Amino acid sequence: MIPPLLVPSYGPSAFWHKDTFVTPIAACPCPHADRMRGPGADGTITAATPRPRATRRRVRDPAMNDPGSPPLRPPHPETLLLHGDDPLHEGASLTPPIPWSATFVADDADAFARMASQPMHPRYYTRYGNPLHQRVARLVCGLEGAEAGLATASGMGAIACVAMALLSAGDRVVAQRNHYMGTTRLLSDVLARFGVHTVFVDQTDADAFARELERPAAMVLLESPTNPDCSLTDLAAVAALAHAAGATVVVDNTFATPLNQRPIPLGADLVVHSATKYLGGHHDLTAGVVVGDAARIRAVWDTQIVLGATLSPMDAWLLLRGLRTLAVRVERINATALTVARALAAHPRIEQVSYPGLASHPQHALARRQMRGFGGVMGLRLRAGYAATARFVAGLSLARHAVSLGGVDTLVVHAAAMWSGTLDDEGMRRAGIEPNLVRLSIGLEHADDLVADLQRGLDALD
Repeated sequence: MIPPLLVPSYGPSAFWHKDTFVTPIAACPCPHADRMRGPGADGTITAATPRPRATRRRVRDPAMNDPGSPPLRPPHPETLLLHGDDPLHEGASLTPPIPWSATFVADDADAFARMASQPMHPRYYTRYGNPLHQRVARLVCGLEGAEAGLATASGMGAIACVAMALLSAGDRVVAQRNHYMGTTRLLSDVLARFGVHTVFVDQTDADAFARELERPAAMVLLESPTNPDCSLTDLAAVAALAHAAGATVVVDNTFATPLNQRPIPLGADLVVHSATKYLGGHHDLTAGVVVGDAARIRAVWDTQIVLGATLSPMDAWLLLRGLRTLAVRVERINATALTVARALAAHPRIEQVSYPGLASHPQHALARRQMRGFGGVMGLRLRAGYAATARFVAGLSLARHAVSLGGVDTLVVHAAAMWSGTLDDEGMRRAGIEPNLVRLSIGLEHADDLVADLQRGLDALD
């Protein structure tokens, strides 16, 4: 079983002083980082800039108990998402302001020198960091159990920065046959031009990873569940194999979200998200997040500021807004998806429903071990050919025919049509993308309405 989501006390620096701006080297002073105990703590680089104000107040950390009182129970994810960044809050507004500025003013020459020399300073230059980036990273760190994190301009920006930061010419990567198409192209086309070799294996076969990891590898790149057929990777087993081979383990946790799956306790070193999907949750932003240990995140940040994968303040604000409701959205989507999957599995026009929450899924036992909930994405194989499958998708009323996933609206795509411009026939066959495969991403509509819409579409094929 996955250990419960715990958010330990932030330590004696939990009361955030408005008189002084203090931030550690990591982008998010995360509750899981024992080394980040406050201003001047060992292993922490801090910068202190007096900020005179007419009035001051302290913002209490939700995980910090009062001196002399019994320890507080760690907050639940719902509470963490609303209050985990309270120590970073400034001013009297309930919602954080949007810092519409590319650059920030220093009080004097010494303050400027400190701002310029401190990695990931949130008030130096927005390409280097931004107050909203810091808040986003802090929340995702808390959910994933990470030391530090970065917000990026997109999910691919996060993955590309990780790869460019940690890989060099001659390095070898072990990856899955089935990844998000952008990740596959990064590995097969872009990194290959720079001398990085990638070998792709069947993600459902831990022995296949073991065989490839008998040779040196710099990185193992995983994604579970996968797009679009919801196959799973045994994260704990593969992470153990990778670490024994000296490889860094990177997991794309976009489909599961930290509410359903936490790869770091299972052995991952870094976790990436396309925050465009569930974390943002409203189809109105493009963003990415990467979290992990402070040393690797610092290396990724060094690359990010060179590549310029910078999240805009507006998108960062929208992402922070989306994170506030992540827990309630995921809970609802999990329940609706399971209801829809069961209903569709019983329809005569459906050949197969690939959803980890169904007992018929070949890796259902693994899903129960490594996931708390099963997410909102499923693969449907119709008893139909390409043309009839395309008619089914086009004929739906509530499910919108659009790419992406993880938002408030249910979205549907004909997988073969979507991947035809990226993968050839052999590539689609290896990835399990068949002419009758449909990807369905459940939103916040009522389950009964979605089932009725999908059943009407299937009945119309008769």
